[in-house]
Parts: sequence; C-alpha cells; structure tokens
Amino acid sequence: MFNVDFYIKINEKYIGLQIKPVNAGIQLPEIFKEYNLQFESHQKFTEVFGGKVFYLFSEKVGERKEIKNKEVIEEIKAEIKRLEKIW
Repeated sequence: MFNVDFYIKINEKYIGLQIKPVNAGIQLPEIFKEYNLQFESHQKFTEVFGGKVFYLFSEKVGERKEIKNKEVIEEIKAEIKRLEKIW
C-alpha cells in the first residue's frame, strides 16, 4: 500500500525504507521514474505513520550487498532523532 520494503519503529512512529538494487540490469533512470510514481504513497506513509520514507540503493560487492548512497544513513539518523523528540 505504501510501497515500503521495511520499516523502523521509533516510539509510536515509523520510518519507511525502500531498497533498490543497482546493478547492470537496473538503470538509474528507471529507479527515479519509480520514485516519482511512489512519491504520493510515500507522502501518505508520512501522514499516517509520522516518519519519512528513505531510498537505499544497494549493490552487490563480492558476496555482500552494500549501500551505495551512504549519505542517506545520516538522513535516517536525523529522522530517528526527530521522531524521538516528538515522543
């Protein structure tokens, strides 16, 4: 319904996580097109659950998956702090 893969509960609020694999089979323009299509449902997620939805781009490196857009980690930490203060 809200197009999130995972969520994190902070007190009585939630942060949504949308995980997108980035590799030779998936092009970034496709991901951004999907992002625009999901924008409205992510806004509704925020209205209902209080937290933002974040995109994490993952890439397989050897046998592991790594977050490509590591800057989003700081954004998620800031959102967690914001939600902790609300409670």
